[in-house]
Amino acid sequence: MKKRILACASVTVIASMMMANTVMADDFKVGICNYVDDASLNQIVENIQNRLEEIGEEQGVTFEVSYDNCNADASVMDQIISDFQADGVDLMVGVATPVAMRMQAATEGTDTPVIFSAVSDPVGSGIVESMEAPGANLTGTSDYLDTASIMNLIFAADPDADKIGLLYDLGQDSSTGAIEAAKAYLDEKGIEYVERTGTTTDEVQLAAEALVADGVDAVFTPTDNTIMTAELSIYETFAEAGIPHYTGADSFALNGAFVGYGVDYANLGVETADMIADILINGADPAETPVKTFDNGTATVNAEICEALGLDLETIKEAFAPLCTQVNEIITAESFDELEQ
Repeated sequence: MKKRILACASVTVIASMMMANTVMADDFKVGICNYVDDASLNQIVENIQNRLEEIGEEQGVTFEVSYDNCNADASVMDQIISDFQADGVDLMVGVATPVAMRMQAATEGTDTPVIFSAVSDPVGSGIVESMEAPGANLTGTSDYLDTASIMNLIFAADPDADKIGLLYDLGQDSSTGAIEAAKAYLDEKGIEYVERTGTTTDEVQLAAEALVADGVDAVFTPTDNTIMTAELSIYETFAEAGIPHYTGADSFALNGAFVGYGVDYANLGVETADMIADILINGADPAETPVKTFDNGTATVNAEICEALGLDLETIKEAFAPLCTQVNEIITAESFDELEQ
């Protein structure tokens, strides 16, 4: 039976109530809303929960965590946030840009802090005033994508590539800056590109088929949750056409993309939990707590797709090595939990 860590609608993390020299621990309520069920965002939530449990045991505090997933439904998202407020949570956590933006609006004028996670462009989306000094009662962790680094990988693997596909959802704020950066990079090099977009899995499938018909040499997708959700439905289309799909997170590679390049989402969750604890336990001011960014240096190559594309894995790793902090291998699965069994 497949392990499902995030299947329940509400998760309660109860840490130790007692420790040396402590009579009664503080009790904190934390509400976490996830934007959509995908491997990267689920990793974040799982690691937030696990890390809060560890901190609770270390510090002798109790974190009562309520968790829910709005599945990209704005009305459901609003209801979840409203429920958190009615329950009197001490802090809200918004996983992905749309949730963070709704929480920001919902808590304006209140003293409820918001911690966001996996917001690719906190300043550009208007969530914070600056990365160093957010300027409001919220801060968090960013999975900012170094687009040029992914572009470099494309041409390290195929120096003769002369037509690149850009696959994304126009409505995803996380894609806006990265796609513009990709266009600028390609324009500077005089490389042709084709844009295809979709807002649903069916539309993404049609977009993927269109890119195959366009005759692109490779496809780039940033940290786009819509495409991530659809990856299991499109990876075979690209693999059978001999088109490598380069993406902005290791979860894409887990679900069948050729390469995922970006942050360690498990670590993103841990660092988010540390921020939560710093604010609730130590009284840190979110407005003066810098948004945390990470080294985008890890490339994850899907070994099965590499073979399906007719590429030699060791040759690819050797080509990528000078451009990355590390190069990892993975095989196709629906979730990271499957690989652990």
